Parts: sequence; structure tokens; C-alpha cells
Amino acid sequence: HSLKILQCDFLDFVLSASHLFKWENLHNCFVNATVLDASIQQVSLAILESMVLSSSSLFQQVKQEVTLERLLSQLQVTNQQIQTKAMALLMALLQTAGHADRQVQHGISLSFLSPLPALNIIHSSASVGDEMAHYLYVLQSVTLNHLESRMRMPLDSYNQDQREILHGLRQAAFETESENSLSHERRRSLCAKEFKKLGFSNNSNPGQDLLRAPPGLLALDTMAHFASRYPDAYSRFVLENSSREDKHECPFARSSIQLTLILCEILSIGEPPSETGSDYHPIFFAQDQLLDELFCICIQLLNKTWKEMRATQEDFDKVMQVVREQITRTLSSKPTSLELFKNKVNALNYSEILKLRQTERLHQEETLAPPVLELKERLRPELLELIRQQRLNRLCQGTLFRKISSRRRQDKLWHCRLSPNHKVLHFGDVEEESETPTIESLQEKIPVADIKALLMGKDCPHMKEHKGKQTKEVLALAFSVTYDVEEYSLNFIASSRTDFCLWTDGLSVLLGRDMSSECMRSELETLLSMEIKLRLLDLENVPIPDSAPPVPKPPSNFNFCYDFSQAEQ
Repeated sequence: HSLKILQCDFLDFVLSASHLFKWENLHNCFVNATVLDASIQQVSLAILESMVLSSSSLFQQVKQEVTLERLLSQLQVTNQQIQTKAMALLMALLQTAGHADRQVQHGISLSFLSPLPALNIIHSSASVGDEMAHYLYVLQSVTLNHLESRMRMPLDSYNQDQREILHGLRQAAFETESENSLSHERRRSLCAKEFKKLGFSNNSNPGQDLLRAPPGLLALDTMAHFASRYPDAYSRFVLENSSREDKHECPFARSSIQLTLILCEILSIGEPPSETGSDYHPIFFAQDQLLDELFCICIQLLNKTWKEMRATQEDFDKVMQVVREQITRTLSSKPTSLELFKNKVNALNYSEILKLRQTERLHQEETLAPPVLELKERLRPELLELIRQQRLNRLCQGTLFRKISSRRRQDKLWHCRLSPNHKVLHFGDVEEESETPTIESLQEKIPVADIKALLMGKDCPHMKEHKGKQTKEVLALAFSVTYDVEEYSLNFIASSRTDFCLWTDGLSVLLGRDMSSECMRSELETLLSMEIKLRLLDLENVPIPDSAPPVPKPPSNFNFCYDFSQAEQ
């Protein structure tokens, strides 16, 4: 009982602190306190997150008192809520550190990339929630963006270290006689010849090939990593292609530069994380050098695809398009390890890509054929009516909503439902979340005929009352109906985006307006697609013409018709 009281006290503190209390008044002893109860841990982590985001001095305080090891241990528990709150605090530390404290930012990223914390989340029995997926996406984005400076930096021909790496690529590929005994001209000629075999366009000055940024120095880094980590595969690639005819050889350097650029684009290196993004790659958390290791797999894939396509130098761009498609399709299947990625991407050979393209093209041609588009338009009103009825039925079933008071507490519940005849909205307070009240027990009601307008987001009266204090998540779930000449309003905050879409669509139907939610559009497309597929089943492998066949002229007489009525007499 005392733990429940403590939890409620903490919740009250969190909800009111931003208005009535200065975060700076919290001392180290509070930050460093140890809690054992799971519910209190969740609220405590939320308080620490708010402290980090509120000021730079509190960021330093939390950074000093809450060690990274201690925080990472919270990600190894089985409680998903604690994992999510701990991850939220980690992201707050990561993003607040920013450019001012790169060491902290990089330290958090590297610590998290040790396999245990991340894989414990990704491979847990429960599915990864939307909030956690967003945090994993942000961590992936921020960590990969550490490579941006190398990606945007061209090679400096006067930099001794960079020149040595470049010449190291040549020396690792070819067993050459001692260059010291050669004359200057002979050495230059030999180097130019070998750089040409390596696939550099400018063999006399290969550094010119690396002036394009992006990919900049990242291309040099990935080539050097491949040569040092997999020397046998590197030598085999170069020597195999240098022994082919000139027009059929796959240029290692040119391919590597373009492949590095493709990987940067696929992994969104250099792009700031989106506020709503959640598309993370599980493989990222299984490998601390993702770009380098992906490159090592994909450059060998590129050589394999080049041979399967029997490509020449003129086909370079076509090969790169196929390789991009192989990588993108494989990553979209969310492989959890490099080994799994390698097996899948190599199984997706050129012939498989052609089959997939053919299937998609036929499907597109089928769905975009004029007769099919006309059929879709004929089906649309019928399916829209089906969705309208579903929305009204959902409103008749009713929904529980949380009531937010002036102190921002969300502990009170109220229920709202539409009458079976679709003429009255009934609503009233309820005591327990599990309770589904009858329509007779809801004391208050609004006739649908009195509703004047449907408002959403920041236009809602209850959002205007607390302007500047609402999160984007709350704004995205808020809607209101005004009634009695717009003097009064019934204010809602949905528990999920789905409920928001169902209710705003249903209320729009009651007001005689078009439904506009993303759920409606998605459901309509799904229903149209399924209905079209069902109707085209009998036409499998039958080409659909763009226009209807011509109707033949009527016969000169109808003497062939038989009158059944006379036969019966």
C-alpha cells in the first residue's frame, strides 16, 4: 500500500513539476537514490529524463551520478516499461550531449552496441513497441552519423597518411619486385598500370577518384578495411578481374566508391533522425562496424552479380542498380546478423531479381489497366459505405476515454457512445477501466442534430487552454465536438491513433462530411485490392485489353428466337 502511495506521489510530481517546481532544486542524493519497485523505477527514470532535457547543468548532474553501466543494466530486465523508460533516458543523454560533448555521445553509442543490451530488447519474447522502435532508430541514426564527417571529406593528395593507405591497396593486391631498385619513370609506370588494374579511372593520380564527396574518405576506409580484414578475398577480386578482357572486367575502385555511396544512402548517413521514424535495422545492433562489414559482403556480391549479368563497362550503372535492389530487399527482411544477411543477399541473385521485377511489373500493369481502374471507381462508393457503417457501429459500441484535469492527472475515466438510432451521443464518468456501462447509466447526452463542428489537434478548446504545454503525441490524439451555437464543447483525448481515426471518421459521417483519416484510406485501399483480386481470379493469364471489345451490329432479323410461352400452351 505504501508503494502505491509513493508511486502516485511520484506521478503527481512528474505531472506538475514543469509548472510548479524548478528542476534545479533536485539534489544529487535524489538523483542517486536506489529504488526497487518496478512501478517506482519507471517514474524515477521519467523524472531523470525530464531533468536531462530541462537544463545543461542538470544534464551534467545526471551524467555524473547515473553511470552508463547502471543505466544499461536497466535494459537487461524483462519489464518492457522499465526498458522503454531507460532507453528514453539514454536517448535524452545522447541527444543532449550533441556536438558539445561528442565523447559522451560516442561512449553511449559504443556501450550500447555491445551485443547484450540491444539484442536483449530485439530478441525478447514480446514484440518491440512503437516507442522502443523509435529509440532504436534514433540510436542507429545518431551512431551512423558519426561517419558523416568522413563521408563529406574528399581525399587530400598532400596528406601523407591518406596517400599511404591508397598505395597500401595497390601493394596488398600485387606482388611487385622491390620498387626501390626501379628508376623513377619505371616506378611511376608500374604504379599507374597497377592502379588501372585496381579499377581507378585516373590511374596516374588515383586520388582524383576520391575527390567526390560523398562518399569522400569513407570509400577509402571501406576499401582499406576489406583489403586488411579479408586479404584473400580482396586479392582474388582484383586478380580475377585484371585477367579478364578489358571490357568485361569489374573495376574494383570505381565499384567500391559507388557501392559506398549506395550504402550511405540506404543507411541514411548524414540525415538527422526523424521525430516519427522507427525503421531500425536489427543487424546494426549485432555489429559494431556495420558499414565496413556490409561493404565487405556487398563488394563480393557485386562481383558475383557482374558475372551473372555478363556485364561490360557500359553496363556499370545497370549492375549498381541491381546491387542496390539486392541490398534494399534483403535489409527490408530485417536480418538479425551479418551471416543471415550474407546468406539472404547471395540467394537473391540476378535471375531472382528479374523474376521479382517481372511479377511486380505484371501486377502493376494489371492494377493500372483502364478497365481495372474503372472497376475500382465503381466499387469505391460501395466500400466507402461499408467503412461508414463500421465507424458508426464502433461509435455505438462506445469507448473509454481518460479525463485530464487542470493538474494534468489522467486517472479519471469517462465513457461515450452513440445511440443505436444514431441520433444521440451519450456520455458520463465511470469508475473502473474494465467496466462497460449500459447506455441507460450514462446520464449526459448531446443530440447529434445540435453538433456544430468537429475540431482536431491544436484547434481543440482543451488544447488551447494549455497552449505550449502539450506534447505532439497528445495533440495528435485530441479532438472535440462543439454544440449549442459553439458555446460548449465535448473534449476527447483518444488512447491510440486507431481510436482517434475511428471516432473522427464516425463523427464526420454523423455530420455528413467525408472521412479523412489515414486509417480510412488504408482500409479502403486494402478492401479495393482484395475485391479486385477476387474479381480477376477467373481472368488469370488472360490479358486485359485497354478498351472493351467492339459490340457487333444487330442481326438483320430475329427469326432464330424461340417463343417459349407458345410452346407451353
